[in-house]
Amino acid sequence: MAKPNEPYQMIEVESYRPESTTGLHGKVHIRPCAGQGFPANMHVECSKALSRDYPVGSRFRIKAKLTDREGGGEFLYSYHGWKFELLSKGEE
Repeated sequence: MAKPNEPYQMIEVESYRPESTTGLHGKVHIRPCAGQGFPANMHVECSKALSRDYPVGSRFRIKAKLTDREGGGEFLYSYHGWKFELLSKGEE
């Protein structure tokens, strides 16, 4: 069940390596940065370039919205073709 009335907004996110990747695809994932009203463990669906082309710990600004999936929890969604802003590069 999508959330069609949720607005898109600019959100800061960062790449990280989860402690456990059980049920996840890939070793590097994206999560919202603290202080924006989203849990730090919330998943972000966005361009794979953020997790593939930049060091772990890099921070970005993306346009995203809160949504959900039937049988799953809430997550942030950003269209993979949209531009993003690199705020800082990670050190890995």
